[in-house]
Amino acid sequence: MKRIAVMTTGGDAPGMNAAIRSVVRCGCASGVEVMGVFRGWWGLINEELKPFNHRSVSGIINQGGTILKTQRCHEFNTEEGQQRAFNTVKKYDIEGLIVIGGNGSFAAAHRFYQKYGVPCIGIAASIDNDVNGIDMTIGSDTAINTALAAIDNIRDTATSMERVFVVEVMGRGCGYIALSVALAGGCEDVIIPEIKYDISKICHDIVNGNLKGKISWIVVLAEGVAKAADITKQISEITSLECRAVTLGHIQRGGRPTAVSRDLALHLGKAAVDRLLAGETDKAVGFVKGEISAVDFEKAIMKKEFNVGRWYNLIKILS
Repeated sequence: MKRIAVMTTGGDAPGMNAAIRSVVRCGCASGVEVMGVFRGWWGLINEELKPFNHRSVSGIINQGGTILKTQRCHEFNTEEGQQRAFNTVKKYDIEGLIVIGGNGSFAAAHRFYQKYGVPCIGIAASIDNDVNGIDMTIGSDTAINTALAAIDNIRDTATSMERVFVVEVMGRGCGYIALSVALAGGCEDVIIPEIKYDISKICHDIVNGNLKGKISWIVVLAEGVAKAADITKQISEITSLECRAVTLGHIQRGGRPTAVSRDLALHLGKAAVDRLLAGETDKAVGFVKGEISAVDFEKAIMKKEFNVGRWYNLIKILS
């Protein structure tokens, strides 16, 4: 291969810039030209790309977000959009794509490869850690630590004011962030998409704890289940206790990536370049059981299963 392209698609995740840096510099070290595609599939459709070199990615390793920008692209779901993207690939003599993103990004890359035969390698980056077959995605450690810092601060005021707090974290279809921060933050309860919650049981536990002298209570809520304001209202009405809602929102996506997110991104950037140049395609690279491995896109885009019950039960025991 003489020329490849790199893009970031879907939701941004801290560490994406480190991955871009690794792809560009490892590509250059291998004698390959690297094109940066701006705004994901939209940029490929609309020819928004330019050559990157060693200096193009200087000073970005510690930055959150992505210098290549990212956005959802509904146009890529159409026949015309896909054809225009392929026309760009041909026009710029791009021989392979590296797609940094999550399972939605990989599903699009899988379709693109199947339809047009353009070699694609994915780098798993998602704050939800929801890529199937991969133990940890770029950005998930940073998002968890950002949310945990906020919950530690909330714990201070919850204890001082003797209140119940419902803290809404990100996670539409996956409760990984909620489970992680609830356990590490010593929270009393967690509501996630994978387990049906019982508001009456939650309120019973809160009242029972209050009667035993427990003066504060934190419930972590994954955004995909309900809104913090609605859960807070229900708890207040049932228990007659003062309850406050906090929505952490997009602060979990931003910020400086942790060492874990950066190191992971740098290793995976090199692995993606190496595998693409070795002729591999239609796969996502990631860490599996402590080793860099590749997972077929078909597997990576399936719903990820992990031992939710073990986490949930430990949270309840320790509360």
